[in-house]
Amino acid sequence: MGFWTRRNWMTLGALGGFVAVAVGAFAAHGVQDPRSADLLRTGANYGFMHSMATFASATFMQVGARRARFAPGFFLSGVVLFSGSLYALALGAPRWIGMVTPVGGLLFLAGWATLAWAARGVDP
Repeated sequence: MGFWTRRNWMTLGALGGFVAVAVGAFAAHGVQDPRSADLLRTGANYGFMHSMATFASATFMQVGARRARFAPGFFLSGVVLFSGSLYALALGAPRWIGMVTPVGGLLFLAGWATLAWAARGVDP
């Protein structure tokens, strides 16, 4: 598997959680515009949730659901596209950046579908 080991997924998940908390704090204390704060909060919430889903994927792998190894890539790519585009919009990026957001949402869905598929590989 090379670089994409459980340890590296967990490290990236932890870094994603760190970023989500930092952005959430910035939204609460460093932004005056309510729309920008809302975009940052939404991005942080989804980023944190899917960073934790990356840890869930590692747990799935630990209990024998080998197919779960594909889910973190979906989750973390979704965080970059979904949350990242919301962060960019909040900080003044052009509105067309918002067209990236739904692609991130689709990656989140793909990650959850992958975990459901992986769960079928765990002993009943």
